[in-house]
This record gives sequence, C-alpha cells and structure tokens, in this order.
Amino acid sequence: MEALEEKEEEEQREEEELKALEISAKLQDSETKVSMEQVCVPSDVPEPLPCFDSRSSCPNCSRLITCVSCPGSDFDWSSIDTSQLPSSYKTNSLKEKKLLHIADHFLQQYTHLCPDRKPLFLHPVNECGVEKFVSTTVRPTLLPYTELYHWDGCASFVSDYLTMEPLRSPITPPSSLYSPTTILKYQQGNCFDFSVLLCSMLIGAGYDAYCVHGYATREICTLDETLELCPLLGKPQEVPKEEVKKSNKYRVKPPPDLQSKFELQQEAKKKAETEAAQKNEEREEEKVTEVEKPKHDPLYGLRVHAWVLVLSGKREVPETFFINPFTGNSHSTMDEHFLGIESIWNHRNYWVNMQDCWNGCKDLIFDLGDAIRWEIMFSGSNKPLQLLPDAEEEKELPDRDMDDMQEKEEEDVSFDMPPSWVAPIQISPREFETRCSQGRKVILYKKAKLEKWAPYLNGNGLVKRLTIYADLDCTKVVEVREWYKNREDMLDMREVNKQTQLTTEYFSPGHLLGLKAHTYTSLEPETEHTMEFYNEARVDGLQKRVENSNEITEYFVGRDDFLHIRHMEFGKRGKKIHLAGTRTDINSRPIVQIKECFHRNLEKPADEDVAERIFLITEEMIHLTYHLKDKYITASKKNFFKAAERDRKGSEIIMTPEMCITYQVGSSEKDKKLLHLYKLLQELTEEEKQLKQQVRQSEAEKNTMEDELLGQEEQDLDYLAPFLIQIGHREKMTKRQALRVRDDCLTDFKHRLINKANIIQARFEKAVEELQKKDQWFQENQNRLSAEEEEDFLARYSETTFHIHILALRLNREKQMAPQKYLALEEKLRKDPRLAEHLGHA
Repeated sequence: MEALEEKEEEEQREEEELKALEISAKLQDSETKVSMEQVCVPSDVPEPLPCFDSRSSCPNCSRLITCVSCPGSDFDWSSIDTSQLPSSYKTNSLKEKKLLHIADHFLQQYTHLCPDRKPLFLHPVNECGVEKFVSTTVRPTLLPYTELYHWDGCASFVSDYLTMEPLRSPITPPSSLYSPTTILKYQQGNCFDFSVLLCSMLIGAGYDAYCVHGYATREICTLDETLELCPLLGKPQEVPKEEVKKSNKYRVKPPPDLQSKFELQQEAKKKAETEAAQKNEEREEEKVTEVEKPKHDPLYGLRVHAWVLVLSGKREVPETFFINPFTGNSHSTMDEHFLGIESIWNHRNYWVNMQDCWNGCKDLIFDLGDAIRWEIMFSGSNKPLQLLPDAEEEKELPDRDMDDMQEKEEEDVSFDMPPSWVAPIQISPREFETRCSQGRKVILYKKAKLEKWAPYLNGNGLVKRLTIYADLDCTKVVEVREWYKNREDMLDMREVNKQTQLTTEYFSPGHLLGLKAHTYTSLEPETEHTMEFYNEARVDGLQKRVENSNEITEYFVGRDDFLHIRHMEFGKRGKKIHLAGTRTDINSRPIVQIKECFHRNLEKPADEDVAERIFLITEEMIHLTYHLKDKYITASKKNFFKAAERDRKGSEIIMTPEMCITYQVGSSEKDKKLLHLYKLLQELTEEEKQLKQQVRQSEAEKNTMEDELLGQEEQDLDYLAPFLIQIGHREKMTKRQALRVRDDCLTDFKHRLINKANIIQARFEKAVEELQKKDQWFQENQNRLSAEEEEDFLARYSETTFHIHILALRLNREKQMAPQKYLALEEKLRKDPRLAEHLGHA
C-alpha cells in the first residue's frame, strides 16, 4: 500500500510539474517570440520551389505526403504500415513529455541568447507522427556478429545495407526522424537515419560515439565520390625513417675522394634532367587537378549533414575521428570536407557547440566537459570525465569546498534521461549476409567503378569487382579486379590487365595443389604461365613454376636433396609414325634437356657434392658439375656418353673408358676407377627415368588447373542467352514464352549430354581397336626390333593403355552423372528469376 501511495504521489508531482512548465512556456511565448534565423543564400541561386519533406505533414490535411518532383523520393514513406508498431512509438510517457518541455525551454533560451544561429534539431516526429527527443531515438545495441564488434565493421554494414536518401531541403534538417528498426526494415534513410543507426551500434559495441548535426561539402552530402580516389587503390604513405647519427669523440680520418669529376658532372646532368621531368609532370598533374576540381557550390557552408563522432578513450581509440555513415569511411577531425557543427547527442545527453567554425572543424576541441565550448542540456548528468588543466588546482581545494560543489551538482541533476522508445534492434543472419539492397551495390569513384555482391549470390563466388578506367568518363577499361569468397578452389582475387591481357589470380591456403598465384595471358596449352605455390603445403617443396612454349622452370625451397632449380626444355612435336598408333591429343612434347641446380650440402666434400647436372635426352649425354672446393677457382666435372650398343635385351650397359670424360680438381683414386663410374652412370640413368615422369606430372598439374579455369568460365556464361535471343531478350515474358525457353534449353542440354557420351564411346572403341592392332603388329615383328625400338613401342603401348583406362572411367562417370545434371538444370531453370514467375508452380 505504501508503495502504491508513493507511486501515486510521484505521478501527481510529475503532472503538476508539467502544468507548471506549460504555463511558463505560454508566458514566455507571449513575452518573447522565437526569432528564426534567415539563411543568406547567394544571389546566383534560384529560389527553390515549395517542397515538403517526404515524411513531413501536409499543412492542409496533416497527413504524410511524398514529394514526387524531388530527387530520391522513389519510396513512398506514407505507405508504410505503423499499425503493428509498439505503443511507445505512438505515445509519450510522462517522463518523455517532461523531457520535451525541458527541450522547448532550452531551445527558447538558446534562441534568445544566440538569435543568429539556426534552430536546433531536438524533437522531430517519428514514423507515427509523434514528437520524440533525439537522444531517446538512439538505442544502444550489440549485435551477435563478430564483424560488428568493431567500428569499421559497423560502418561498413550500415553503408552497404541502407540506401541513401537525400534531404528534401539541403539547407535545413529533416522534420522527422524514424526509429532504427523502421530504417532497417525498409533499408532507406537520410544522413540522420544513417547516423542514429550507426551510433546505436557503436555505443552498443562499447565506443564513445555521438550523432553530429552539422554542415559538410556537396560531395559528402550527396554521396558524390566521382572525384574521390577509390580506397582500394590508395597506397599507404611511407614514413621516412630518420637516421640517428652517433657522435663519436674519436673518428677515423675519412679516405680521400677518388671519384671522377666527369662522372659526377654526368650524374648531376642526369639529376637535373630527372628533376625537370618531375616538374613537368607536376605541372601536368596540376593542370589535370584544376580541370577535375569540383564546380563552385553556391550552397557551400549551408548544406546540412549528419555524421558520427567517436571520441578517444574507450575501446582503445587513440584519436578522435569522424565516420561518414554514407560511405563507412573514417575521417580526421581536421578534414576540410566537414565545415561546421551545430550540436551532438548520444543516448544520455545533448550538447550544443559554442565554438566558432570559421575554419571548419579543424580548430574544434571535443572536450564535452568544457561548459564554455559545449553547452550541455542536462548539466551534471553523465558528464564525460576528462582531465582538464585545472584538475590539479581542484585537488588542492579543501574538503568543505568539494562537498559544497558536490551538493550544487546534485541539485543541478534534476532530470534523468528516459529510456529509448525504440524497440530492440535485430538483424537476422540472412539480412546480415545479404547486406546490399537486392544483394548488389555500385559505387562510382574517380576513374573507377566498385561493385559489391552479397556472399553466395553469384554462383562463382564473386563478391566484389573494381573496374579501373583511363578517363573520367569511364569508357576505356584499363584493369579489372575481382574478389571471391567460399570457392572450392580457394580463389581469392583475380586481376585482369585489359591492355596486356595479363591475368593474375591469387589463392588462399587450402588449394588442392597448394597454388598461391597464377599469372597467364591465355588458357591455351603451351602458352606463358607463371604459378606460385605454398611450398610448405607441398611435399616436393615447389615454390614457383614458369612455363612458355618450349621451356618449364621450377623453383624449390627447403628440400632434403638441396635441389632449388629444375629447368626443362622441349622440342617440337613430330609426325607420328604408324608404329605407335596413338592419337595426337595424347602426344606429349619430346623432352630435349633437363637441368637441375643444387645448393651446397656441407655434409659432403665439395668434389662429391653435385652443383649442377644436365640430362641431354636427345643426345644421350649427362653433364655433372660439382661445387667449388676451398682455394680452387675451377670445379670438378664429369661428362657421360651413353653407349649406342647394348646386349640383345638392352637391360645392361657395357661400360668403356670412352663413355666418361672426367675433370677432377685434386687427386682422387676413387673417381679414376671404372667400376665407380659405371655405378654412377646406372644411378643417373634411373634418375633420368624418374625425372621424365616428374616432368609429365608437372605438365598434368598445369593441364588440370587450366581445365578447372575453363570449366569455371563456362559456368559463368549465361546458359539462357542463346534461347532468349530467339524471343528478343524481353524483360517480361509470357508463360508460353517462358515454357518455350525452358523446353528448348532442356532439349539442347539433353542432346549435348548424348553427343558427349557418344563421342567418348567412339574414342574408347577406336583406342581399343588401335591397341589390338599394335599388339598384333608387335607379335609379328618382335624378333626384328632393336632394343631402342622395343623400348619406344612399350612406352607408347603403356600410354595407349592408360588412355583407354581414362576413357572408360569418363564414360562410366558420364552415364552416372547425366540424369543428375539434367535434373539439376531443370531445378535451376525453375528458380531462375527470369522464369520463376511462370515456372514456380509448373
């Protein structure tokens, strides 16, 4: 009972205070009328036509209207449904009413003391037409996404998720301020809506953030970034390191200067020429910058804008900075694009800037505890605690004075900010992933265009594309950069130079072959390719592979055998003899030479540690070069010449002294023995066979990657394009046309599957027939073949057998996958946005 009586007494007290505030407000209004500031607009600006805010009320009927003639009014805010909103959106509590009266009194005093300044942005109406104090519109929220725990993630999300809507009048703040929940629902808003949502997220994440009502340049207010350099193209400034000179008491006398005066004169001439060239370039750049300068803005300094201020201190923020909510970029408080500040607010208080903004925001001091520079609405309520220069003097005051000051402060704190009337801010995982409106966003920069997509929206994993142009009109493409996510091949980025047609792809760790980067001009076989690998993820330690039409060079790191370079040279494909009977598509390039280079192995003597070995395949020679011994200027060498004549079966080599030429630095009886040279030649012959297999494996790796890229390019093509041409590429199709496109596409795909299976079947049968002919020919001519011819036949026979095995696997796989591919295409057509309207229930 006592609690109820106390509650009733408190409500009666609040009602009496409200009545008293209303009476005092009427008296003050009758004595002094609030003078609105007259904005001085230059004479060359045409007077704007009368226009209402898209969320403002019509002066005749008091209902929300939308201005159709104004830019950015595509969305009709009067059509939104407010019936399901909570009661806090539609009414004000007693505490909120009291807050509005206090705000009115504050505005009257401010206008009386500062008649030359514009009215403050204090209590605009919300989506239900109810006046709400701006601080109560801020709803601090921490969302359950790791990316939104940091300011850059919050700013990036707000700028991507919302669509910018310009202010109806560029020189006055809006008459309404909607809740962040409504703004998130419709994904539209002006700069004030952006700022309130971003500030709510930043405060929830622990930042000392504030909404700012001020003035900015035309480019900032209208989100015009066509004269700004794309952030993805900006290079970080290199800070020069200062060399600290050590002063020594005792110094060595410097040697005499023996430089040639003539060379010095030549260097001076070159330096003067380079300086002159640099000056000419700077002059040309100045001319270009003058041409690219934005046109004069007649409303410069009058354009209203809202952004976010983040003070240093919390979350280890080292320096105070601004955030432009339209772009999500951070700016220094000295940035010349921000021209002045009227007021700032958060969820607890409201501050008015009393500093002069003649120099923009460069000279502003953001010490909100300084009552001279910042006029606070609720003094003593959650005042920011910052150490002022007079803090030491306050510490020296006697305890009695400190107690008196505390009592005065307690007396000043006569009002607590009511809680926010906004419902909890919620973002579903789907909305967080989708980000941009309809999953896509385009930003135009200076000589660049940036496109963003939601993850998983594109089948190839494309999430971002930057197109760089050579001119300001964006007509000549110079370079295209694409970023990918969630791909099986771990492709992260692709750069395409349109002038040189050079393509460079970058991969994240996890690729099947450990690929790190791939540079090429064409995916045609035997063209120039450069591949970089994560050598730690590969067993062979391969770091880089460079290939052209006739050569392949591989670089290794951290191998146990100390190999670091392998260079292979290939010859031209010759005409196939009828003995082989193999097809041209499996005809590999003949290997001419294999060269390997090794690092020094300190566990071996230098004259036994091979530095370089060259296998001349066609000439049947092997060259060995060893590392240099200490105090020697030449290295030991061995040259082996394989014997032309072998025994009948060709299984063993007959060693003769003429087959090896040795140059030995120093004396070594071991190397002079023929048995040692014979064993070494046998080892080298076996290693040569293994190297041939490794070369073929390298070629197979490269071919596999090329096939993957070609397959991905085929997936990127529009599979409906050939059939849409037949109906004239219409945006909206009739049901009959949609069914026709679907049937034609499925029929064509079915024929392609059948033709593919028939081609593989024909190749398989032909290969089997050729293998039988080879076998029959070998049985008839086996006794007349030399060892070399027999070895060549067996190698080609093995290749044909392998080819038949691959064809059999492909044929079986094609038969199993064909029905699944057909059903997958049918489902894809049903979900295609161009056909879904007519095929959804088909």
